[in-house]
Amino acid sequence: MTAPPANAPSATFGVHTPSAPALALLLDVDGPVASPLTRDVKPAIIADLVALATAGIPVIFNTGRSDAFIREQVMDPMIAAGMPSGTLIHAICEKGAVWFSYTAAGAGPVHVDRELAVPAAYGDDIRRMVAEDYSSHMFFDETKRAMVSVEQHIEVSNSEYLAEQALFDAEAMELMQRHGLGVVRLDHHAPNSDDEIDYRVDPTIISTDIESVRLGKDLGASRAVELLAAQGVTPQAWRTVGDSRTDYAMADWLHHNDHLVKHVDVRPADGVPVKPYPILTATDLGLEETVIHDDAGAAFLRNWLDALVG
Repeated sequence: MTAPPANAPSATFGVHTPSAPALALLLDVDGPVASPLTRDVKPAIIADLVALATAGIPVIFNTGRSDAFIREQVMDPMIAAGMPSGTLIHAICEKGAVWFSYTAAGAGPVHVDRELAVPAAYGDDIRRMVAEDYSSHMFFDETKRAMVSVEQHIEVSNSEYLAEQALFDAEAMELMQRHGLGVVRLDHHAPNSDDEIDYRVDPTIISTDIESVRLGKDLGASRAVELLAAQGVTPQAWRTVGDSRTDYAMADWLHHNDHLVKHVDVRPADGVPVKPYPILTATDLGLEETVIHDDAGAAFLRNWLDALVG
């Protein structure tokens, strides 16, 4: 895999990035960057992301979100905030199945690993199921290229959505079996006739992703390292940032592959696991435990900006 070419012939990718930056940032989007309530990104976070990238710190997004979401909520605001023409940002979407890069000139080509896509017939059935039975609480994400995702309507309370989500997830599991596909959701395993599991129903606090079991934040971390290597960039250390247990897979992969890494958990209420690398929360910045999600993400971005740029 190589870094996607610029969409504009005159663009020079990555001229602001040194070959061995002191730090690289690998960021989940929902929670640490985008508000899980409003789904958008605060202007202060956009400004600090631009400042960090301009200073030569690789900024890479590693998300379950689609490339369309990243373009609308992150790329366009960063460009509008004055991102310099020589700055390159990588976005790894749909947990590693989709990726693209962008500069101030806009997005380069979108790459999709078709081998990791959910079968189209199953996705069509989920779309119909949401329209007929669940549209009052959630919507089908038409922007996904490999995953099948549904998401809570903003105007619906989260408690009501989570109750409905449990019903949807159970029906999605049954539908997977009717298609002859093996599936897992948390601790519930339902293999196919060959005793295999190829797909995962993965609930979050605002959505459910239905995806290949080969997808994950660890795959995204692997792609991030490859994309930087294609630029000739090897960071001295990494900071990974997430809001769920599954986001630790970013730091797990980096640590296992001999990269120095610290992980930031912006929603540690789920419980902080024991890991062989340091884990940071908002309290490490002297903030209250109640500072979570994008408020915590914003605090860490500003802390790194102050420490690295001044």
